[in-house]
Amino acid sequence: MIDTHCHLEMDAFDKDRHEVIKRARVAGLEAIITIGSDIKGCKGAVELSMNYDFIYATVGIHPHDAKDFTEETFNQIKSFARTRRESESDEVNFDPRSGSACNASPIPKVVAIGEIGLDYHYDLSPRHIQRDAFIRQLHYAKNLDLPVVIHSREAKDDTLRILTESGVKKGVMHCFSGDTDMANKAIGMGFFISIAGPVTFKNARGLQEIARRIPDEYLLIETDAPYLTPEPLRGGRNEPAFIVHIAQYLAGLRGVLIEDIDRITSLNAKRLFNIGKLPEGEVAYKIRDSLYLNITNRCTSCCTFCVRFHTDYVKGHNLKLEGEPTEKELKQAIGDPVQYKEIVFCGYGEPLLRLDTVKSLCAWIKEKGGRVRLNTNGHGNIIHKRNIVPELQGIVDSISVSLNAHDEETYERVCRPTFKSAYKEVITFISEATKYIPDVQATVVELEGVDISKCRDITDKMGIKLRIRKLDAVG
Repeated sequence: MIDTHCHLEMDAFDKDRHEVIKRARVAGLEAIITIGSDIKGCKGAVELSMNYDFIYATVGIHPHDAKDFTEETFNQIKSFARTRRESESDEVNFDPRSGSACNASPIPKVVAIGEIGLDYHYDLSPRHIQRDAFIRQLHYAKNLDLPVVIHSREAKDDTLRILTESGVKKGVMHCFSGDTDMANKAIGMGFFISIAGPVTFKNARGLQEIARRIPDEYLLIETDAPYLTPEPLRGGRNEPAFIVHIAQYLAGLRGVLIEDIDRITSLNAKRLFNIGKLPEGEVAYKIRDSLYLNITNRCTSCCTFCVRFHTDYVKGHNLKLEGEPTEKELKQAIGDPVQYKEIVFCGYGEPLLRLDTVKSLCAWIKEKGGRVRLNTNGHGNIIHKRNIVPELQGIVDSISVSLNAHDEETYERVCRPTFKSAYKEVITFISEATKYIPDVQATVVELEGVDISKCRDITDKMGIKLRIRKLDAVG
């Protein structure tokens, strides 16, 4: 995992900082970002990043300290940030015995400007001075093309307005405490939403609902150590190793495994802060206890809502293929099918474009005692110019077909299919599937202009379930 926000440079860690860092590494943390919020903190954060290969730093002036924001202060911040921009740090190896770097880099690894923003709860600095310091640091981050780490407390309108006017489009809303509207507007501007320890508190129902609904590609986690210790450790000093408790709680909220939260948030941290290596394209990817097969990126629809048009990633997995995998490669990726609840044909393309491969793999999976689910857009019969559904009998246990509209006109607008009369063929495909596949369901995405009740009427007449998918949004 990656703790994207903590304050290891603070006095609270003076007595045992090295031991805290060792515990974080033992707990499995891949990286830690320690956050500067005043000049002393920025200097400490940068020094830590020099001494530990997996620790990165940010530099900025917190709204509490905006009253001390002078040209000299700003120049010091610029000096820290410019060092990072002039040269990348050398790669160093971590020594697990000592808990430190074997060959510490001489170059600070400053990856963002922050913690900056507005705090109208404590008002430790006059609000107009907070806004001025915030704006100046935002513009500096934009000039350097660095992300920003935003603190916003009881300052929703001014925070969103200033961010919009600045033109900054990459950053994170740290330790999010706003409402659903703020989360959606921040995401709409391209900002990540970071969840900290308060999500585990019993009285945090509003935050918990927001955390449950944040789209995967905008989710980050943090400890904000030494503050905001999560349950069940609340009451003592927080530290990066406790990120595991936040991840575990989030996994429960979102109905996934902790390894899914780990993978999703680590990928997002790497993308935002430009640290570490991004994953290569995967032909088989695990979500919860199912294995998904990404056998092609080709598709016969260009659905307006399709995730592949704005990201290569699904739940932290890279689904962008350089080439289509062979049957042998897919079998190797699957291993023993019985270890999974089911094997699902579901990637960035339409699996039935590779019908022969699908049939052969399905038969092999069934022979090995596995269970098969096929997700399809329902164009298989048009693609192959025959009724292929009987060929799936006995080798596919369940099938999910994308209906996505209540009539042909809406389907053409939403799904933009390659074939004419595709909607009628989808209806026919679903009808045929009920004759040969034990478990059949249709799906529809909740979009403006799509009549869900009419879609349900269609599936009710066929005697199948309708699954309604929501567009990624917090609420």
